[in-house]
Amino acid sequence: MNKLFDPGFMISTVPEIVSYLPVTLGLAVVSSLIGLMIALGIALIRYFYIRVLEPISKIYVSFIRGTPTLVQLFLVYYGTPILLRAMNEQFQWNLNVDGIPTLIFGVVAFSFNSGAYMSETIRSAMLSVDSGQLEACYSVNMTTRQAMVRIIIPQAFKVALPPLGNSFISMVKETSLAFSISIVDIMAEAKLIGARSFRFFEIYIVVSLIYWACCFVIERILWIIERYVRRYERDVAR
Repeated sequence: MNKLFDPGFMISTVPEIVSYLPVTLGLAVVSSLIGLMIALGIALIRYFYIRVLEPISKIYVSFIRGTPTLVQLFLVYYGTPILLRAMNEQFQWNLNVDGIPTLIFGVVAFSFNSGAYMSETIRSAMLSVDSGQLEACYSVNMTTRQAMVRIIIPQAFKVALPPLGNSFISMVKETSLAFSISIVDIMAEAKLIGARSFRFFEIYIVVSLIYWACCFVIERILWIIERYVRRYERDVAR
C-alpha cells in the first residue's frame, strides 16, 4: 500500500529539482537587469516630461499593470513569431523564427513586466530628491546628464533600493509561470515529477521550500547591500 505522505520521496526529489534552479535564477536576474534599464529610461522620460514619448510610456505602464503576467507571457510567446514572419515577408529578411529559444520569449516578457513596475519605483525615488538640487547643479555649470549621473540618480537609488529588491524577489516567484510556455525551470520539473509519481502534494512542498530558501537568501543579500549603501547615513546619525 502506498504511503499517504512520503518524506523520503520528497528528499529524493530535491537534487533533481534544484538542478533547474540556475534556469529560474538566470531568468529572474537577466529579466530584472533588462527591466531595470527599461525602467530607468521610462522614469527619465516621465521625469523630464518628454512630449512625444511621455504618453506612450504612460500607456505602456498602464497596460502592463492592468494585465496578468501570464497573459503578457502568452502575448510575447505567440505574438512575436507572427510579427517576425510578417517582417520577413515585408523586408525580405531571412530570420529563423522557429529557431528562437523559448527562453528568449520568457526573458522579453518578464523584462517588459518588471520594467513597468520598476519605472514607477524609480520615478518616485527621483521625485523624492529636492528639485532645488538640480537647479543648484545648473548654477555650477553642470549639464543635465552630469547632474543626473552625479547627484540625482545616486540619491534616488538609495531610496529605490528596498522596493527594487522587493521587485526582484517578486520576479523570482513570477518566473514560476515560465513553465506555461515550455521553459523547464524548477516549477516545470516539479510538475513533471508530480505527473510521473502522482505525488503532487509532496513535490509542491519541496518546490515551495526551495523558493522560500532562495528568497530568504536574496533578502539577506539585499539587506547587506542596503546597509552598505546607507553606511554614511548611519555615521551621521550617531
